[in-house]
Amino acid sequence: MPISRRAFLGLAALAAGCSAADGRQAELRLATGVTGGIYEQLGDGLARELRQDGLTVRVMKTAASVQNLTMMTDGRADVAFALADSADDAVRVRHQPVSALARVYMNYVHLVVRRGSGIVAVKDLAGRAVSIGLEGSGTAVTATRVLAVAGLAEPAEVSRLGLDESVKALLDGRIEAFFWSGGVPTPVLTSLGDIELVPLEPLVTVLRRRFGPLYEHGLVPAGVYGSGRPVPTIGTPSYLMCRSTLPDDLAYVITETLFGARDRLQAPSAPGGRLDMRYAIGTGVVPLHPGAARYYRSAYG
Repeated sequence: MPISRRAFLGLAALAAGCSAADGRQAELRLATGVTGGIYEQLGDGLARELRQDGLTVRVMKTAASVQNLTMMTDGRADVAFALADSADDAVRVRHQPVSALARVYMNYVHLVVRRGSGIVAVKDLAGRAVSIGLEGSGTAVTATRVLAVAGLAEPAEVSRLGLDESVKALLDGRIEAFFWSGGVPTPVLTSLGDIELVPLEPLVTVLRRRFGPLYEHGLVPAGVYGSGRPVPTIGTPSYLMCRSTLPDDLAYVITETLFGARDRLQAPSAPGGRLDMRYAIGTGVVPLHPGAARYYRSAYG
């Protein structure tokens, strides 16, 4: 099958910008997230689409946002997913050389507890064992900020577990709650019974005042995870990011593929999940990569 023009451009850009020193075939390195999360699902899907266009793609499972941003900064990854607050910190505070390809969809902050635990508000975490997510994850960044503004009477006993480990620890009674930032529904949580989400939405205003307009009012619909009522929580956008030195043609190809495959990628049923220009280009202080910006101009004028 003849290679498409966009794949040809992508391969040429990849060879120019990502060639291995020992002469091996250049590959696009895509950092995703933890097993069972939406970043893994979307990343695997995007990689399949790019491979169908002739690109060589290596998917790397990671702790997600913060680790992904670090990997792009030090040259170990080319493209990756990251939460908006982690990306904002990387650009505005750490001055890391990363750019956005698209604002992809809205994540919802989950504070997960066993049903009947007696934890009905974030203040009830005082003195309790809580997982805030893996070191290097965007979940840990957001959870740390939530706990910082929650005004707990005493600190929570914090551990840093991944999603699967947090679920096991909750079911085993080793922790009483865990944070997770992901799409709704998050697949690994839908199969669990006897859990519920703690409302977090009252903290949105406090978070915005302290950290900036990165946090939004979110609502997990009734029926998700067995809840009989909607749960108001905190929304944080997810971005598809890249290293700032990614060649423009390659950034264009990736962005074009992302939009061309949006019906097959099965993004969460959340704002931005269907990918439209007005949503995708809203990346705040995080600059759009010139190649992505060129795609938006060519597609939408």
